[in-house]
Amino acid sequence: MKIKYQKKTIGCAIEVHKALGPGLLDSAYQECLFYKLDVEGLNIVKEKPMPLIYEGVKLDCGYRMDLVVENKVVIEIKSVEALNDVHLAQTLTYLKSGEFKLGLLINFNVALLKHGLKSVVNGL
Repeated sequence: MKIKYQKKTIGCAIEVHKALGPGLLDSAYQECLFYKLDVEGLNIVKEKPMPLIYEGVKLDCGYRMDLVVENKVVIEIKSVEALNDVHLAQTLTYLKSGEFKLGLLINFNVALLKHGLKSVVNGL
């Protein structure tokens, strides 16, 4: 992700968090962040389908990436007590499957959003 996308995305996420606070569902933060990034002029795709490749066959299993910024960065939104290895693995799977280099895992259920941000890199 180019630095400007990362800074703008994180800045928008912080604004959303300041306005709403912790404790809402993932979907509320997703909608607000989608709106905010769109207002900022970024190309955003919401709920981008992610097929599963199994034994060389592409299967549509209903997996969807929360947000994709400028067709380069996967944003995975959570509202959980704490991020754990499963959340990181899910984000990495999306990055690998979609051949994305960078992702941002955001947990909005924290007092300060900086404690809920995790950059995720796909080594390809």
